[in-house]
Amino acid sequence: MKLGMSITILSPGAVTTVQDLGRTGYQQFGVPVSGVCDPRAARIANLLAGNDEGEAVLECTLLGPAIRFNTAEVIAVTGGDLAPALDGQPLPMYAAVAVKAGQVLRFGGPRTGCRAYIAFAGGLDIAPVMGSRSTYMKAAIGGYYGRKLQTGDVLNLRDAKPALPRMETRRVPAEHAARAAVHTLRVVMGPQDDAFTEAGVATFLTGEYAVTNEFDRMGCRMDGPAIQHKDGGDIISDGIAFGAIQVPGHGRPIVMLADRQTTGGYTKIANVITADFGVLGQLKAGDKVRFARVTVQEAQSLLARQREELARMKKNFV
Repeated sequence: MKLGMSITILSPGAVTTVQDLGRTGYQQFGVPVSGVCDPRAARIANLLAGNDEGEAVLECTLLGPAIRFNTAEVIAVTGGDLAPALDGQPLPMYAAVAVKAGQVLRFGGPRTGCRAYIAFAGGLDIAPVMGSRSTYMKAAIGGYYGRKLQTGDVLNLRDAKPALPRMETRRVPAEHAARAAVHTLRVVMGPQDDAFTEAGVATFLTGEYAVTNEFDRMGCRMDGPAIQHKDGGDIISDGIAFGAIQVPGHGRPIVMLADRQTTGGYTKIANVITADFGVLGQLKAGDKVRFARVTVQEAQSLLARQREELARMKKNFV
């Protein structure tokens, strides 16, 4: 059988899915946004691979897949360091890498972070569903048959490229390169921070929390000092944003991620700022976290700075 422009999944890893920047515009119908958990890492991978920032990538969690390339292609791997290797040789992260037909990409395991992103020059040949190639596994929507990848899956490439212009300069400093003893997540307070006592808010902003084993693409539960409500943790259900921090009646925070439900009925004390989604998306069980309050203006300034950096990156690779 002639495989042509494609890749074959020899081993799927723990959870490997096709994701892009999300399925927007359908939350009122109960369809989650999904998309990558670390948008910055995915954007950078695509820029390195010569793609639009929003192109679909493979998101690999904790234990990455083994992938055989059936054609020559350029890839870029970013995000958490899951020890990628090409034919047994360490593969540089945050760089465009030319891969030959027949070579195999494997991952050893997490050194830092928990999610790696693989971008393919020219993009994956995946049909969009409701404007997105993202996989939402619980409803089998989008991606590759609406599920995580399995051994033997063959994914076609839309326009494989054996090389790109200026290959030698298509690299940027690696992020998530060092293990932090405690990660800081900057937050904007609200929308229900008035449902908590002053002592509860102080606990939230001074306490140290640890990510529990209950973490996935929907969100992560954290353990630590209880955050005190004024009158319980239940509210009339309203919308849930990426990074929303729900606090149920037990007082421990739950931070929502890409596959979050569209609405929820727990008080939300704060929301992680967009500029820190990269930190949030790389958290795994056992990681420790502190929350730091910033203003909306500060959050916007930090995001604008990141967007300017990505724009400069894109210009340098053209």
